[in-house]
Amino acid sequence: MDALEGNQAAAAANIPNKEWKFSEILADQNIRDRWEKVRQYFFLRESTYDMANRCNLRCEGCYYYEGDKQFARENRDPEAWRDLMRAEKERGITYVVLAGAEPSMAAELCEVCYQEMPLGTIATNGLNIIPESIRYKLHISVWGNDETSLKIRNAQNMLARQIQNYKGDPRAVFVYTFTRNNINQVYEVAAGLAENNCKLTFNMFSAPVGYDGSLRHTADSLDKTRKTMIDLLLKYPENLLFSYYNAVAHTHRYGLHDLYACSYPRRNSSTDIGLGRSFRQYRTDLSWDREAACCVPDTDCVDCRHYASGSAVVTARMFRHANNPDTFKAWLDYVDTYLAIWVMGYEKGEHLCNQLIAPPGHEVF
Repeated sequence: MDALEGNQAAAAANIPNKEWKFSEILADQNIRDRWEKVRQYFFLRESTYDMANRCNLRCEGCYYYEGDKQFARENRDPEAWRDLMRAEKERGITYVVLAGAEPSMAAELCEVCYQEMPLGTIATNGLNIIPESIRYKLHISVWGNDETSLKIRNAQNMLARQIQNYKGDPRAVFVYTFTRNNINQVYEVAAGLAENNCKLTFNMFSAPVGYDGSLRHTADSLDKTRKTMIDLLLKYPENLLFSYYNAVAHTHRYGLHDLYACSYPRRNSSTDIGLGRSFRQYRTDLSWDREAACCVPDTDCVDCRHYASGSAVVTARMFRHANNPDTFKAWLDYVDTYLAIWVMGYEKGEHLCNQLIAPPGHEVF
């Protein structure tokens, strides 16, 4: 595409009420290039697996210990897990998320999973060192500064210990979970992570079923969190894996299910396509229950703003976002961010969209 065509495409993007063809949106070379980059990963099909019902912490608001899956008996047989991974590949799963309670307590089983399924992520508190031979992404949970970690996670000097364990590790992404009470603390945490050249992304506390404690967000805290996210996006562009549309989608007054309609089996009765057909959430005894199957079981669906949920729910809504160039650029930024957070070796590009774009069918906030 020559310069004249590029200018024409940019000018056309500002035409109000225009009905766009997908080919017209892709006439913008920057959009086309990003589209070609991200679409190579559309083969990813995930399921999640609880590796252990043990943990070296007890955190307020923990999803794992709020539900009944904590009572599942652990299967610690490596060959049983190997058989499961092979069966998962046979039914089309290409990506695994190894989670709760604390998967580093079963590192030998994580190793088996990696040997059979080379793409995945481990969600960990970062206090144990996961062997370098396991080349999954590592999502290290951060819930505030060290004072807050001591209060709600019963762990001293937690961030310093996490950084010591994973500084310079290309697998590591530190996941800061915003609660109603820790919004301002993120500045201290982000500065410490940037100083140590660590990667950071954001999550939103989403209440477990029946939880009505002080961590739950309000309209005011959602608004303040959104502004804080954007502020840090500008301040730490080299360290923060996030986008403007991530901020909108995860701090909106409506949760992800109301905005996009959740695709996970727990809220999706379809067994024919997408996550409704393929996704399973396995407990430590290798059983699974379709009625409870979602990325973070025991979450109150109305309040769900999890970064993990959005990674599947928002990314699956491509056609809904392909209605004009700005909205599609926002969606591409979201997908680009998701891949950088979840896939080893994937590098996030520059933002295509530097403004707050409303989710399709809704207002910005």
